[in-house]
Amino acid sequence: MPSPEVLLGQYQKHIASFSVNGHHIRYAVYRACEGHADTGRRMLMLHGAGVAGELTWEGIIGFLTQWDEILVPDFRGAGETVSEQGDELPYTLAELSNDVIALLEHVGWQSMDLAGYSMGGLVSMLVKAQWSGQVNQQFLLESAGLERKDFDEALNLRKRYQTAVSALKSDDVDQGVVAFLDIISPKRKVSAAVERITIDRLGHRPQGFAHALDAVTHCFNGLDRDRLLAAQGEVLSFVGANSPEGLHEFQAHLVSSRANWQSIEVRGTDHSLPYQKPRQIAQHMNQAVSVV
Repeated sequence: MPSPEVLLGQYQKHIASFSVNGHHIRYAVYRACEGHADTGRRMLMLHGAGVAGELTWEGIIGFLTQWDEILVPDFRGAGETVSEQGDELPYTLAELSNDVIALLEHVGWQSMDLAGYSMGGLVSMLVKAQWSGQVNQQFLLESAGLERKDFDEALNLRKRYQTAVSALKSDDVDQGVVAFLDIISPKRKVSAAVERITIDRLGHRPQGFAHALDAVTHCFNGLDRDRLLAAQGEVLSFVGANSPEGLHEFQAHLVSSRANWQSIEVRGTDHSLPYQKPRQIAQHMNQAVSVV
C-alpha cells in the first residue's frame, strides 16, 4: 500500500511503484480527504513526452473536486520510472498502453475517467480502444495524433521532430529541447527564466525524451487514425488559443462530425496549457462530470 506524503488541494498524495515488462513503474495516487468528493469517480492522468506525471498534472489536481481517487504514473523514460537494466531503452506507444493497463490491473481499477496530455493523449486513446468498457469521460489536452486534419500533413510534421531527436541523442540537450519547442509551440511568448525552466524539465532525461518522440513517430507510421477515433467515447478536448491553426481546424471538424466530441479553446496559452492554465482546465473538468 502506498504511504501517505502530502496534501494537494483536497487530496492526500501517496507514492508507490510496481514492476512490469522489465520496468519499475512509479506512480502517485491522490485520494480525496474525508468530507470531500465522495462521488465514486476515479481518474487516470497520462503525461506527455519529457515531463513526468506529477509535474504535468499537480497544478490541475489542486483544483479538482469531483474524483475520489486520481492515478498518475510516470511513463518509461520519464520521472522516476526506470528499466530493470538501468538503461534508457526505446519503446513503443503500444508498450506504454500495455504498461498502463497492467497498472490498472495492479491497483484493481475497473472503471475510470481518463485524461491525456500530448503523447499521453495518444496513449489514452489507445487505452480506450483496448479497454472501452472501463473508460468513461475522456479529457484530451492537445493530444498527439490530432495536430492536423490531413493525416499526410501530420506525418510530414512528425519528420521535423527528427532534428530534436538527433540533438537529444547526441547530448546537445538544450538544442534538442528548443527544436522541439519551436515545432510544438512556435508562437510561445515567455521570459528567459520560464524558457530555462522548460528546457531543464524537458531535458531532465534526454534519452528518454528522445525515445518518446521516436515512439510517437513510429505510432503515426502505422496508425489507422479514423479507426482509433471511432473507438473513443465522450471526449472533452482542450486546445491552446495560440497553438497552430491546423490544430484548431481539426478540432472544429471533430466537433462538427462527432456527437461525442467537445472542444474548448484555452485563451492565453499554447501547448503548455496544463502548466499555464491549470485552474481553468480543472474547472472545465469538474463541470464535465458534475452534471452527469
